Amino acid sequence: MAYSITDACTSCGVCESTYPVEAISEGDTQFKIDADACIDCGACASECPVEAIVE
Repeated sequence: MAYSITDACTSCGVCESTYPVEAISEGDTQFKIDADACIDCGACASECPVEAIVE
């Protein structure tokens, strides 16, 4: 199951810069994860300062 970004996202960009594949991009109001590209590594979730990324 791919990770997802909740509404708690503050658009800081930390997740995008730490993710090993290009599955995270900036959306209109917050970042988003492409479920098809997500490799379920958890790198983004462990770096999110507001814990907005969940499984």
